[in-house]
Amino acid sequence: MSQSRLRRAVVALTALPLLALGAGQALAVPATPPAAPAPPAAASQVTAIEDGIARTLATSLTDPALRERLRSATAAAPGGAELAPLAAGAPGLAAATARADRGIAAAKGLGAGLGPLLRVQLADPSMRAALDAGTAPLVAVAATDDYARTVRAYDTAGRALGLDTGTLPTRPVYLVDIDTAKALTAGIELLQREFAAQGLGSGAQAASGWWGTKITSVEVNDDEEPWFKGAAEMFSLVTGFGLDGKVRVDSVAMPYLQYDGTVYYPNQILVNWSNYKYNLADVVLMEDDGDTNYLALAKAVAAVLLTIADQGAYIPLVNAVLEALPASWWVDDPDYVDSWYTLARTSTGRLNGARGNGWMTVEPYWVSQL
Repeated sequence: MSQSRLRRAVVALTALPLLALGAGQALAVPATPPAAPAPPAAASQVTAIEDGIARTLATSLTDPALRERLRSATAAAPGGAELAPLAAGAPGLAAATARADRGIAAAKGLGAGLGPLLRVQLADPSMRAALDAGTAPLVAVAATDDYARTVRAYDTAGRALGLDTGTLPTRPVYLVDIDTAKALTAGIELLQREFAAQGLGSGAQAASGWWGTKITSVEVNDDEEPWFKGAAEMFSLVTGFGLDGKVRVDSVAMPYLQYDGTVYYPNQILVNWSNYKYNLADVVLMEDDGDTNYLALAKAVAAVLLTIADQGAYIPLVNAVLEALPASWWVDDPDYVDSWYTLARTSTGRLNGARGNGWMTVEPYWVSQL
């Protein structure tokens, strides 16, 4: 996607609970498919791992039992089926999947205890009829490069093929992706722990309750719906000055933001004002496109924000957050979606993002103690 665009899922992953403060016709194979693209020189570690698993899965599908398990599982779970249990009956694939799950968790800074992350889904529901008719499937990785003209896929012989990103493939394609909902949950928890450890998360809630800002509706813009994209998962970084006068960052998961051009009505608390010294805060909306390293993000943001001192008045912090983003976040598919400056406790109504890529309506909301 361009910097003003949000990736849209072909089939949405099942949305995890909100965190605020937490058929067709069988088609023939093209006679001369386009050449398979070489893996990008600067491919992320996550993408490289996924590409390896895509090839291993493709060659493993010569096993009729595995092919049937995968067909049935993706029919029962259109949003994606966990790969690890499907691979259990294929020792080579099972071992490779376990290694890949651990490698992806490490690459995202999430540690080894997160469990399986890899998932697989059919790229488009219209491919189901050909798959049911016995057409041999291809396996590809849910791409992150919105400018790609071809996507690298593998057949059951392990041969790489290039699929045109502008045209729905003429044979079934399984997409290998990660469970970004699961990764996002763990990533948000990691961000909060790291920000608190760095001194960016101190605060105390009022005994009788606190004022919050609630999102009543929100929309992110986009004008593409490519077949080869995996689901996006959104989160926000809310920044301001804490009660101790130090910069504070709160991470808020917004996993329901998976489709462009769709208005969502989450009624989600975005800001807990009892944690902030001033009546103003900033919001930066981001997406996890699969290769987000949450630990690296937290450390990069903390390194910049800790240099900003309270000068007795509100200071916008959006630019500081954006300057802290690792350079890789600005290559091909920026994870930065939009930002909102000077959100106040009394803010009400529609607020357009600074980049024009989204809007939200908000209202003050009193959260009382039980």
